[in-house]
Amino acid sequence: MNLMMPLLRRSVSSLLMVAAISPFTACAQTPAAPVATKKPVVVVVATGGTIAGAGASSANSATYQAAKVPVDKLIAGLPELADVAEVRGQQAFQIASESFTNEKLVALGKQVSALVKDPSVNGVVITHGTDTLEETSFFLNLVIRSDKPIVVVGSMRPGTALSADGALNLYDAVSLAASPSARGKGVLVMMNDDILSGRDVAKRVNIKTNAFGSQWGPLGMMVERRAYWFRAPVKRQTTKSEFDIDTITTLPEVAIVYGSGNMGTLGVEAATKAGVKAIVHAGTGNGSVPDYGVEGLKAARAAGIQIIRSSRIADGFVLRNSEQPDDKYDWVVAHDLNPQKAKILAALALTKATSSADLQRMFWEY
Repeated sequence: MNLMMPLLRRSVSSLLMVAAISPFTACAQTPAAPVATKKPVVVVVATGGTIAGAGASSANSATYQAAKVPVDKLIAGLPELADVAEVRGQQAFQIASESFTNEKLVALGKQVSALVKDPSVNGVVITHGTDTLEETSFFLNLVIRSDKPIVVVGSMRPGTALSADGALNLYDAVSLAASPSARGKGVLVMMNDDILSGRDVAKRVNIKTNAFGSQWGPLGMMVERRAYWFRAPVKRQTTKSEFDIDTITTLPEVAIVYGSGNMGTLGVEAATKAGVKAIVHAGTGNGSVPDYGVEGLKAARAAGIQIIRSSRIADGFVLRNSEQPDDKYDWVVAHDLNPQKAKILAALALTKATSSADLQRMFWEY
């Protein structure tokens, strides 16, 4: 027994030394601590609109005051957002969207551009009134040089209404902006479960929740925080755009003249006298111009005003040299852009280009 004791003591000592110097032995005895998953950061930039509106009672879904609820209350009223992302809020404006001006567009663009340059920000959501949401979305799609998700969202009913749509729209918008799958797809619009391209989305109904659509269809849809994609945009946008909001301070004035039977010539004459840089002729059918209106547009072009033939028709696109000899008159066609979007692109184009050939290239590419 006495002979075995020294050997036993040496064995125990060796085991203790191995345990002390081996990290594998120690780790094997200690369960690993769970690794915390960092949530994406999404900034909600609020501009007002119906999504921030309030009615006198829950029965008021069409009669209400827009732009009443500030961004912090919008976020606080939707605690489910905390499950999706770390959500921060910024109040850009508190207006109804029909009151957007070029100055506000430029200011909003610069604010969004600064946010997407922040490496800690994963995505941006812009809450917006629906009346001019399509114009703001297209503008941002053209001038923000980033592939980070930028999602514009609104609602057709105020948050105080029965069956209000704003809460789910905002939840879906934040979920989309937090999703890596939304990167590189341009500025998106999230409305009524549909993921729409800011380039071709349009408000098509003025009083229903399924108000927004595109003749080319949605890019996908959101279901319970997950984006399902079905097509991708092909036109130039964001990182592939030649426009950059950081170099833009003002936008030139562009007028829209609406086509109709017996439309007269006063619209073109007034726009010409006002000194606009371009006239978007929202013609009937294939961007048609009445016979008595041709000379006024030709005179405007001779005075240095760019003429862009668009159409008041929701779907389809304007064919060059069809209805009018665009090459002969040095006019531009808007392709499939509606008049209000043609106005946005024309204004941006005129910050860089001077010839009708340059403008026409842009209308094909964007």
